Amino acid sequence: MAKGVKHYTKAGKAHKGKMHKMPNGQLHSGAKHTSSSKRLYHYGDLSQKAQAEARKSWKKK
Repeated sequence: MAKGVKHYTKAGKAHKGKMHKMPNGQLHSGAKHTSSSKRLYHYGDLSQKAQAEARKSWKKK
């Protein structure tokens, strides 16, 4: 997992917690896999609608 690369939920919300990599290479939320783990995405893998939502968080500082 690259340091400094932001990860997002499918809806485009920035994920700031721990994450783990699945055997198939996908990133999921949480330090270890549980039933509540959610898949995480890089910005370029999001839908256009989710990308628009992700961009909203860029302006907050």
